[in-house]
Amino acid sequence: MDAITALKTRHSVRSFEKRAVPKEVLEEIVDCGRLAATAINIQPWEFVVVTEPAMLRKVADATDYGKFIAGAAACIAVITQTTKYYLEDGSAASENMLVAANAKGVGTCWVAGDKKPYAPEVCRILGAPEGYKLVSLIALGYPAENPSKSKRPLADVLHWEKY
Repeated sequence: MDAITALKTRHSVRSFEKRAVPKEVLEEIVDCGRLAATAINIQPWEFVVVTEPAMLRKVADATDYGKFIAGAAACIAVITQTTKYYLEDGSAASENMLVAANAKGVGTCWVAGDKKPYAPEVCRILGAPEGYKLVSLIALGYPAENPSKSKRPLADVLHWEKY
């Protein structure tokens, strides 16, 4: 799948088939996150891939709106060092992985991390070093659903020269 198609067809998936995503596919998805744009090339990110059902359940239970993580084949936690642009950098890495997963036929859903009260608990569960921040949790798996929500039309959001 080409990049434009991957971007235009990506959508959030919260229900997954009961089959594993191969390790090589997960590694390729994380590699795309690693290659994201980053301020001053600091690359403050670390990626924790969770595939064990018990750990998926622990992470899911810690969240408010991410309970479906327990039914995913995997979850990628994007954890960053505390830098000036940690949120921008971690978000860029997260988006790269969402699009890369779609290109590989893997469904995803971004679950918020930064500013959520459960973020420190998820970091503790995953063994992140003190002072690191959870930017996002990405649930992954082969879609058991094909939800599609409409997006605002380009004409409604595109402005030329001024608002």
